[in-house]
Amino acid sequence: MKNSKPVLLAVAFVSLALLAVALYLQHVEGMLPCPLCVIQRYAFAAIAIICLIAVYLPRGAAKVATGLAALSAIAGAGVAGWHIYIKANPTVSCGIDPLETSLNTIPTAKLLPFLFQADGLCTTEYAPILGLSLPQWALVWFAVIATYLIYTTIKKN
Repeated sequence: MKNSKPVLLAVAFVSLALLAVALYLQHVEGMLPCPLCVIQRYAFAAIAIICLIAVYLPRGAAKVATGLAALSAIAGAGVAGWHIYIKANPTVSCGIDPLETSLNTIPTAKLLPFLFQADGLCTTEYAPILGLSLPQWALVWFAVIATYLIYTTIKKN
């Protein structure tokens, strides 16, 4: 995994940068995060934390950690895909519901409400960024990250 350290650091950096973009859009542009947005933020945070830890682990443990980060990216892609479906079918509920209530009671939402508190509705339409909605961008990034992490996990080194 020695040659994989730059990839892991790059993935962690990208994940943290995407969280920074989410904070900018929330606090500067006024785009309130919905419950599915918050779950995607948790996935990006998990990817970053796991990749940063994997850099310092021995080879076998680092491969396992990289696989866990890939699973986090795949889970995040699933949530982003569901978010895209909800935006395409606004009659599907996602907003002020049990998911939002339970997410907002998690300790991280209490400690870091500026990052992990769900205040918006999943069906709210915001202006697209370079032609894609926010969940579409999240899906693209989760797919890219998952691809790199899966390749890093399975390559012989």
